[in-house]
Amino acid sequence: MRLELICRNRVGILKEVSSIFVEHNIDLVGIEVHQPGHVFINTPNVDFTELQKIMPQLRLIDAVDDVKTVPFMPSEREKNEFETLLRSFPDPFISISAKGQIRMLNNLSSSMMGNSSSNLIGEQVNSILKGFNFNKWLDGNEVLAQTIRLKLQNEDFVADLMPIHVSEFENDNVLAGAIIILKSERRLGQQISALKQIDDNNFSGIQATSGSMRKVIREAKRMALLDSSILISGETGTGKELLAHACHEASERAANPFMTLSCAALPDDVAETELFGLGHQDKSSSKKGLFESANGGTIFLDEVGEMSPKLQTKLLRVIQDGSFRRVDDEQEIKVNVRIIGSTNKDLLQMVSQGLFREDLYYRLNVLGLNIPSLRERRSDIIPLAEYFIAKSGLKIGKTNVSMSDDCREFIEYYPWPGNVRQLESVLIRAVSLMEGNVITTEYIDLPAYTREHGYLEQDFEGTLDLAVKKYEADLLRKLYPAYPSTRQLAKKLGLSHTAIANKLREYDINKKTVKI
Repeated sequence: MRLELICRNRVGILKEVSSIFVEHNIDLVGIEVHQPGHVFINTPNVDFTELQKIMPQLRLIDAVDDVKTVPFMPSEREKNEFETLLRSFPDPFISISAKGQIRMLNNLSSSMMGNSSSNLIGEQVNSILKGFNFNKWLDGNEVLAQTIRLKLQNEDFVADLMPIHVSEFENDNVLAGAIIILKSERRLGQQISALKQIDDNNFSGIQATSGSMRKVIREAKRMALLDSSILISGETGTGKELLAHACHEASERAANPFMTLSCAALPDDVAETELFGLGHQDKSSSKKGLFESANGGTIFLDEVGEMSPKLQTKLLRVIQDGSFRRVDDEQEIKVNVRIIGSTNKDLLQMVSQGLFREDLYYRLNVLGLNIPSLRERRSDIIPLAEYFIAKSGLKIGKTNVSMSDDCREFIEYYPWPGNVRQLESVLIRAVSLMEGNVITTEYIDLPAYTREHGYLEQDFEGTLDLAVKKYEADLLRKLYPAYPSTRQLAKKLGLSHTAIANKLREYDINKKTVKI
């Protein structure tokens, strides 16, 4: 039987408690004082009649507030907790005395040592674990926790040593021994692998039903674990920033800042100040830039193709050696930042035209991701639409909103030049203006489109001849590096040598203007 007495501190209270058990001729197996005001008593089992006599007597003792039965003593719980921990501990675990003798070890340790626990207890740990003098460490003036490398049975291990101190008096600790936890190379590899394991939840907000988008997500998950620069390409509105943020959250930099800057939205001087900060003789007037604010984290540079040559040069230096200067300042600042860039332009073509630095392009495009347009992954359109409808409906208190069959078909086959961003905007408007719970095509506000003739942008300007010439020039500029002679290019396109030569001359396409 085990009892708990809830009481106030008073000299002699334990003597009065024990005298009651002596009076009833009941042995005391143990008494424990656990926390102020809690006394636990362990006795052999007594019958119910005897218990009914003892309980009132205990309650009548001065300073005893309550008495109740409990299933176990605190020491019993602690002993079983420790034994459970020892049995289930996944690594070899050894407890040694202050003299370096083995006091306790788990089954994993004894099996690795090729002996039983009973035979190993009392042995000197120095005779079993080689490469470190445990006695010298234990005899030192200040025994501190440390991590060392040693050998067990000629196998290399990393060992965590943790001293055990017992408080003898206030502010006076006595060394009682130490705990040794061993980790093999294989075990360390498993732990590092688990630490680096990607969290799929970071990419759960990206709709990936189509095969092409699932491939992008698979590649992004692998790239997130690396620390090199990433260049994400894709049309406007495909979700480049969303993917960049997911990569940051799945990386080892996730606990540090994720900063963004749109290179297309700001004038050159403003963008430079935003990125690198502003120096000033009066330190209180200085301003940190994004690179300083994102130190240890990630910077997302949206539309890097819009960067001026000056900004490109300064960015290249940061990527190369991690240093830069604030605007109007001579002091060098060092940072550790991962850069993820995005573009909706053909940067390689811009490189060939001298509009983008070739060395910066390859520094940014260490790891490349290309997000397909929405019209190239039609199986994602309806799941995305349903998600946006449910999200928009929830905000304004509309539930169970659905689409008519005609509306679903129209949405699925529309080309979505603005991609996911355009789809979301159109559906937010439709949910806000609709009557009832079914969205029909009349609520989908989009420029006219037919499957036969496709989509014509409303802001198209110029003539058919100019449009054809523009397409022709772009095609020749892309093919020219692979077919740099007029005869090769003429053969590829099925035209005469003279016709191709005239067109290359008309569009100023040659080895000087197009990088081969």
